[in-house]
Amino acid sequence: MKRISALIVLLVILAGLAAGCSSAGTLPDEAYAAVDFQLFPAPEGAYVGDVMPYVTDDGFLELYYLYDTDHNGQGYHPIYCYSTDDLVGYEDLGMALNYGKLSDPDPALGTGSVMKDRNGLYHLFYTGHNDAGNGGQGKECVMHATSEDRKTWTKHPEDTFFAPDNYSRDDFRDPEVFWMEEDGCYWLLMAARDNTRGGVVAKYTSDDLKNWTFEGPLFAPMAQYMLECPDLFQIGDTWYLTYSWDCVTYYAVGESANGPFRAPADNILDGQGLMGGNGFVFYAAKTAEMGDDTYLCGWIGRAGLSGDSGVYQWAGNVLNHQLVRHDDGTLGVTAPESYAEYFTQSRDVKAVKKEGTVKVKNNNITLSAKDGGYALADMGTRPAALLLECDVTLDKDGRAGFAFGGSKDDPTYTALCLDAGRDLIHYEGYEITDLASLDPMAVTRFDFKDGAVHHVKLVCENEIVVLYIDDMKALSCRISHSTDGAHIGVFSDGCGASFSSVTMKIPK
Repeated sequence: MKRISALIVLLVILAGLAAGCSSAGTLPDEAYAAVDFQLFPAPEGAYVGDVMPYVTDDGFLELYYLYDTDHNGQGYHPIYCYSTDDLVGYEDLGMALNYGKLSDPDPALGTGSVMKDRNGLYHLFYTGHNDAGNGGQGKECVMHATSEDRKTWTKHPEDTFFAPDNYSRDDFRDPEVFWMEEDGCYWLLMAARDNTRGGVVAKYTSDDLKNWTFEGPLFAPMAQYMLECPDLFQIGDTWYLTYSWDCVTYYAVGESANGPFRAPADNILDGQGLMGGNGFVFYAAKTAEMGDDTYLCGWIGRAGLSGDSGVYQWAGNVLNHQLVRHDDGTLGVTAPESYAEYFTQSRDVKAVKKEGTVKVKNNNITLSAKDGGYALADMGTRPAALLLECDVTLDKDGRAGFAFGGSKDDPTYTALCLDAGRDLIHYEGYEITDLASLDPMAVTRFDFKDGAVHHVKLVCENEIVVLYIDDMKALSCRISHSTDGAHIGVFSDGCGASFSSVTMKIPK
């Protein structure tokens, strides 16, 4: 009888293991070393400001950008350039255009655009900024430079022009210039401020790229102080206009290049500040077409003064999303497809219970926690560069997501949260136990439909962590608490959640 009883107990234990029941455990810390940025570059000792994408005839993406430092002088923001053909690894091409003298209209440079005219000459239109006001003409103006090789640029101060009548003379910036086939002329779009209607995208036309005719506002939503870094592009039969303010990049939709444009109810694709948060999560994005794909090229702000606060300062690292056009004409974002050629080495998915009810079976993790408690599964030290994918299901109004921490030196875990109760995704350095009591700061709005399965991609490189969900939204973060040997895990807070088909890949 004793042998039979022992056998029954053993069978029960084995059945529990087969069912995926997990007991508490600890995964050992692994060595951690930061990597050189391949996906999100920034110059050494400096930062990437507004980018100006240009795609070359041989398929390279050149990202011209405002070079920012913590010690800008009276002259600042020269334009530098990166080059890439796959958005994985960038060549630093150095400075393209320097700022002018204090007596010139451009002791500081602002955003613009690079294009090639129909005769093969390259043009760089950019913002000249001079706080002295240029003798009453205004602080900001459109300026022009040309090049035969995109290496040496010649400025043409005679082509400089200022804001038209009834427009702010100090808020006139970010020229975007391109050939409009339908009209048989060049268009120039400007971020401008109408004294009556507020921030607008102003339209100019030209036959020679020197003499410009003001055509009035292309888009005037009467909603923001300015519509910075405007960009116009077409996907399929739909036209889109992107612009930036409030520390975020917006978009509007039109049936033609001339509009009328309307802003969808939710027209933000990456993070924004809420509840007092006002940091630059993803800003000043413009588009680039490479092959059949369109990319939204911007930057993620550098860390704020309080670490993992979700509040980021102006300028930081390059950040590119791949755009997705949905059947209803709205836009979404996802990780660039080329990342799959970079993250090629699979890692075993291991997970151990740290808190609550946790079941692990193969690459599937199920968690359950009662109201007021949480469940947590630890998957070991997070590699410096990582692509994690999984399908996530969570209870109605529940909170779940990814946790960072739990190393021997730092046992706490902070939470990158999928918040179905608020229909938000957010990260601001909160520990799991604080999620219910503290207000979100840096968020992406997302509609968590009850019982739906959501596909999530998590792209990590050093402290930059970008979460993509359902080819619809992204939340770009700086999570210092995910580096220096921190573990990565999954959690549920007061609810049930499942993370299925989990895969982890690192660069080879």
